Amino acid sequence: MTRKSLKNTILINLGAFLLVLLLELLSNWIIKDKLGSDFSFFFHSLNYTLHIMGIIWITNFILIPFFLDKKRYLLFSILLIATIFVGISTKGNFRYDWTLISKLFFFFLYTTGTGMAVFFLRRNIRIQRENSEKEKLQRELELNYLKEQVNPHFLFNSLNSIYALSRQQSSETPEVVMQLSELMRYQLESAKKDFVSLKEELEFIENYLLLEEKRLSKRCTIEFQIEGELSNYKIAPMLLIPFVENAIKHGAQATNEQSTIEVNASVKNTKLHVHVVNSKHNTVAKSTRKGMGLENVKRRLNLLYRNAHVLEINDMEKEYHVNLTIDITD
Repeated sequence: MTRKSLKNTILINLGAFLLVLLLELLSNWIIKDKLGSDFSFFFHSLNYTLHIMGIIWITNFILIPFFLDKKRYLLFSILLIATIFVGISTKGNFRYDWTLISKLFFFFLYTTGTGMAVFFLRRNIRIQRENSEKEKLQRELELNYLKEQVNPHFLFNSLNSIYALSRQQSSETPEVVMQLSELMRYQLESAKKDFVSLKEELEFIENYLLLEEKRLSKRCTIEFQIEGELSNYKIAPMLLIPFVENAIKHGAQATNEQSTIEVNASVKNTKLHVHVVNSKHNTVAKSTRKGMGLENVKRRLNLLYRNAHVLEINDMEKEYHVNLTIDITD
C-alpha cells in the first residue's frame, strides 16, 4: 500500500468513526436523563462507537480479505458471528439476558452489514478507477504505436514518388523534394499532438495530391473538393491520408492506362464526410488492400471514434469507393 493510499484509508476510517460517534450522540441525547450524570450519554455513545467500529474494522480488514475474498463463506460467517458475540460480551454483564443480547446482536449485525456495504462500494469504485486508468494508458500506448507507424509508411510512399520523377529526369524533382520537406515537417509537428485543425489536415492532403499529380499528371486526373466551414473543428492527425495513399497506390500507380482519383470532403451538422474514389482497370490484378496503412487507420478510428464514425468500403468492378463519416463535434 502506497503512502497516499494509506493516508486516504486512515482519513476515511477516521471520518467513519466520527460519523458513527455523532449518530450515537444524537440517538443517546434523547435518553441522556436515564443514563445518569450529564456526561454519561457521551461515554455511552463513545463505548458503542468503539464496539461498532471495532467489529467493522475486523470484518473489513481481516475477515473479508482472508476469508470472504478467498470464497471461504462458511468460515467467514462463523467468524463474523463470533466477532459480534465477542463484541457483545465486552459490552458488559447481561446475566444471560437473551432478549438484550439478541437486540444487540442484530444491532451490531446491521451496523456491520452497513460497514461492509460501504467497504465494497469504495473498493468497487477504486477498482473501476484503476481499470479505467489502465485502459486509458493502454489506449494511449496503442495510439502512439499506431501513430508512429504512419510516419515511415507515408515517407516510403513519398520517396517512391520522388524516385519515379528522378528516373524520368524531371525538372520538377527539386521542387517536389521541397514539397515533401514541407509535408514531412507538418507530419512531424502533428505527430506530437492528439488533435489538429481539420483545415490544416485537409490542406496537407491537398498538398500531397498536388505532389502526386506532378508525377502522374500524364495518366491520371486528380480532383479534390472541400465544402463547409472547417476552421472550428479538429481531427486526429494523419487519419485520412491512408485512404488517399491507397487510392493512388492501387489506382493510378498500378496501371499505365488513364485513371482518375476523386477526393471530396465536406462538413455538415458537425459531421465530416469524406469520399474517396479511384478508377480500376481490368489489367490490374485484384488487390485485397490489406496493407498496413489501411488496417492502421481502421484501428485508429475504432480507438478514437468508437461510436462516432461510419466507414464503408465498396470494391466495385471499375471503381473503388471509400465513404467515411466522423462526428467531429467541437
